Amino acid sequence: MNTLNPGITMKADIRAQQAAVPVPEDKPEDTVIEEGKTVGKPFAGDPKFKLRNVSVSYGSDRAIKNISLDIARNEVIAFIGPSGCGKSTFLRCLNRMNDSIDSCRVEGQLMLDDEDIYHSNNDVVELRARVGMVFQKPNPFPKSIYDNVAYGPRIHGLANSQTDLDEIVENSLRKAGLWNEAKDRLDSVATGMSGGQQQRLCIARAIAVSPEVILMDEPCSALDPIATARVEELIAQMSESFTIVIVTHSMQQAARVAHRTAYFHLGHLVEVNETNRVFTSPEHELTESYITGRFG
Repeated sequence: MNTLNPGITMKADIRAQQAAVPVPEDKPEDTVIEEGKTVGKPFAGDPKFKLRNVSVSYGSDRAIKNISLDIARNEVIAFIGPSGCGKSTFLRCLNRMNDSIDSCRVEGQLMLDDEDIYHSNNDVVELRARVGMVFQKPNPFPKSIYDNVAYGPRIHGLANSQTDLDEIVENSLRKAGLWNEAKDRLDSVATGMSGGQQQRLCIARAIAVSPEVILMDEPCSALDPIATARVEELIAQMSESFTIVIVTHSMQQAARVAHRTAYFHLGHLVEVNETNRVFTSPEHELTESYITGRFG
């Protein structure tokens, strides 16, 4: 399988296996986290996203606490951490998916190519075309395979003719590694595809509107190992054209696909570093405790 980080997956597997061995230590809750402080390399020289002092609250509950991070162009960055640590909430800030939650309040500066995505003049529909999203569970429309991929280009007016639309559909399916499997059944209902095929179709649907960033929220959690491998190969290929942010509970997956890995804990961004560094010699004790299975 084509991976971005060959050679460190075995080390990540060893780390994961250490979870079976109890190691006496202070409880993670006893570790004091300084709000707004992240160890490692949270900033990048050529950021696609520049995020500063970002906090997210649901009513009086703070889910994200003063996080600053750069996401570089054409990088794959993985968000890891225990359930409820805020990684998916932070991900959804990047294309304003949290706007649909009345109690949610986002504070701080979130810049995409030096443009404030939360400015009142910003078109959310346009933003979500630039920053596509692939969800945990495949969610194809109850339409044909062709119409699933063509949906976005149609509503955004990206095709001037049927020939243009056909070309967009084919190119998107090719980039998603699905063309050979789907070319003879484009009129078939997409919900009849396997789970792995549906997830790649959703990736093709996201690609079809020519996004600049693709957000993936646990895209392989519902897939079998073979389908997971296909999606991971696809992520490696897509990183040449897109910036990719992936939330995953699988440390092995982060080790295989990500250039950098960011560790979240209780709403804090604790550490960001090259993936190899995170899984072999993390800088923060909480990161070390998590990846060796002492908690989480």
